Amino acid sequence: MNKWMERAVELALENVAQRGQPFGAILVKDGEIIGEGVNELHLRPDSTGHAELLALRRAQEKLNSIDLRGTVMYASGAPCPMCFGAMAMAGIDKAYFANSLADAIAVGLGRSSEVYADLQKTDTDRVFQMIQLPVEDEEKNPMHVWYKKHNND
Repeated sequence: MNKWMERAVELALENVAQRGQPFGAILVKDGEIIGEGVNELHLRPDSTGHAELLALRRAQEKLNSIDLRGTVMYASGAPCPMCFGAMAMAGIDKAYFANSLADAIAVGLGRSSEVYADLQKTDTDRVFQMIQLPVEDEEKNPMHVWYKKHNND
């Protein structure tokens, strides 16, 4: 195990000792840790309080940028769909993980597998339904207003 993964696992073990879940993550850029996090679901009711998201947020604050290209995430467990999406949107180059989704399922932490499975279904067959209600008036459509503002100045 490399030193970065060792740190992510160390954070996860510290979190377990504090009655949290076994998830820790660090974000590395140019040989330096720029963000760390552990799942904080045991501390406050926040379903986004995942280790990877907290490491990502702290790195973005430190760099004062949402662009995290040139960074690598190390996580004690395979990222959930939410964390996967956030890392991809932020431009993180890659992520390494110690424990697989199967490992999480084996110890009763398998919600991610349900969400990943749901994402594989067609829109109409998903458990979580997403239904478009389009804005008819172009002048009140945030996408059109944004486009005009950024392309007519």
